[in-house]
Amino acid sequence: MSKKRVLCYGDSLTWGFDPDTRTRFGEDSRWPRVMGQILGDGYEIIEEGQNGRTIATDDPAEGEKNGLKYIGPCLESHTPLDTVIIMLGSNDCKRKFSYSAMDIAGEMQIMLEKIKQYNEFRCQSSFRIILVSPPVISDAIRDSWLGDSFGYENACRVSSELAGWYEQLSKMYDTGYINAAEHVKASDSDGCHMDSDNQRILGRVIAQYILDRS
Repeated sequence: MSKKRVLCYGDSLTWGFDPDTRTRFGEDSRWPRVMGQILGDGYEIIEEGQNGRTIATDDPAEGEKNGLKYIGPCLESHTPLDTVIIMLGSNDCKRKFSYSAMDIAGEMQIMLEKIKQYNEFRCQSSFRIILVSPPVISDAIRDSWLGDSFGYENACRVSSELAGWYEQLSKMYDTGYINAAEHVKASDSDGCHMDSDNQRILGRVIAQYILDRS
């Protein structure tokens, strides 16, 4: 019996960035791996997190971070897939982009269009999509090393508005949907990334969501 393959496509929150050490969490503390442990041997988890990844915006200061440009090759290289989990949007809240929540949702709509088209025309609609709105950027970011790049007040406000837009997109494109902010929060260390406890909580939440719908 072949394993069910789950692609986790995201940014540093999916990569497993530790806000205290600014290194990568071990496998026991990254939400995709925690999710995989719960799902069991019948599942293969593919971690595709990249620090600084945006949904669809080029970032000249940080290099090749545009998630829309890579999602096509990523899907092709990892096919066949049973589930594709998308959690992006936090980096789009940075000051330099000046995006509203509606702008970010518009980018996500374009990404979902691309994924759906690939699924329908190349994969016979064989995989399901789960859209996850990321944890809310908190006030703690103001005094952290990320405060200047995110712009504090606007980033907090915009990130808090993403869940409503993402939920609408999930209904429009008939995807699964999880509001991560209902279950986890950003660490007080930098106001953006999750600590190990919250990484593990999110892994358990997403695993249960998949199991409940299997």
